[in-house]
Amino acid sequence: MGDFIGSVWWMIVSLGLLVTFHEFGHYWVARRCGIKVLRFSVGFGKPLWSRRNRAGTEFAIAAIPLGGYVKMLDEREVEVHPAERGQAFNHKTVWQRIAVVAAGPAANLILCIALLWAMFVIGKQDYSATIGRTTGMAQTAGLQAGDRVVKVDGRSVATAGEASMALTTAAMDRHDAKVEVLDGLDQVRTRTLPLSQLPAGFDERRVPQLTGLSWQFWLQPALVDKVLPDAAAQGVLVPGDLIVAVDGQRIEGADQVPAQIAALGQRGGPGMIDVLRGGERLALEITPRQGVDGRGQPTWQIGIGFPETHAPSYDAELKFGPFAAVPVALRETARMAGDSLGMMRRIVTGNASLQNISGPVTIARVANVSAKRGLDWFLYFLALLSLSLCIINLLPIPILDGGHLLYYLIELVKGSPLSERAMAAGQYVGLALLAGLMGLAFYNDILGLVPR
Repeated sequence: MGDFIGSVWWMIVSLGLLVTFHEFGHYWVARRCGIKVLRFSVGFGKPLWSRRNRAGTEFAIAAIPLGGYVKMLDEREVEVHPAERGQAFNHKTVWQRIAVVAAGPAANLILCIALLWAMFVIGKQDYSATIGRTTGMAQTAGLQAGDRVVKVDGRSVATAGEASMALTTAAMDRHDAKVEVLDGLDQVRTRTLPLSQLPAGFDERRVPQLTGLSWQFWLQPALVDKVLPDAAAQGVLVPGDLIVAVDGQRIEGADQVPAQIAALGQRGGPGMIDVLRGGERLALEITPRQGVDGRGQPTWQIGIGFPETHAPSYDAELKFGPFAAVPVALRETARMAGDSLGMMRRIVTGNASLQNISGPVTIARVANVSAKRGLDWFLYFLALLSLSLCIINLLPIPILDGGHLLYYLIELVKGSPLSERAMAAGQYVGLALLAGLMGLAFYNDILGLVPR
């Protein structure tokens, strides 16, 4: 229940902030162009609160917090007094109308840059692109534990998230990725990860795992949390021991221990388990015993437990001074925009799954998780969402800002506005497209809630 309430709250906060900024862009430019604004609403439906300023604009907060709008004086919608026709939107030049419509997405773009700047000044805690373990394809390619990825296909990456995104992009494009790493001796090595060999229909959200690559922060240390009484480990291991090897096999994460204990038990007889205790490495003799697991299946055990929760510590920080953060924020905005547009292109061409389209449920969940991780992560989430609103609103779909801009560009070319009939037909097409996209987004959201 706590997560549900938190998700709803942070979604309202996020969308409220971004929509307000978007609509303020429309409002501010409209007022600069001498257009009378009748209402500035954050949310749809019945107003929960409203007030009117001296210029006659009603500012309102409405009940449904999934958008907003700026209602301007327009002869196509309301009867306009002759004395106010000069303030009507439809009486302004086409360039003024373009400026008003484009101001909303532009405001979201500016907000994205500002949020990223604030994040970099505060400092964003993150995880380095250090490899924790490799198997399968990644191991065959020569990638090793301890390697730190610095470039993927010539694109510099500073974090595991950036590296994962670059690998996912290459996988969707069905081409092998050139991965530059710094090995344990700080030597630059180039490896080729054959992503083109991934099977058709692979899960695009799990590309690193499918290649056999695990980031270091994914791995839970094999730190002994408890030792059961009368178990094989009693008198051998103590809470706080860090298991680093079992029977000569290196242990990089707690998930590897059961399989190695099973292999030792099947071999029969005692084996050695290496641990770090108080800064000293110890090699201890242990003999697994046969028991049953939680499902009643026979298994080899030594009677230890690991912590149930694992909160990895951040090992990277992206932080810059106020002036140095400006170009960094601009570059990050450009990178995010390129990734977003690239994903849209791949969805349209079929190279990316439609499951990448998400709706308000996913936004709410990610907003809650980001807020819990700290101000830096929440600022990054807001920046990404603001940029997404900018890009989506610029799509040439009637009823979106991009659709209106398309109308005005046609007007510039033909020298006169489109007929009301053509614009009405476009509105219906736009509504149908938007309804389809929203339906798909909700479907993916619900699908994401179903356990797999």
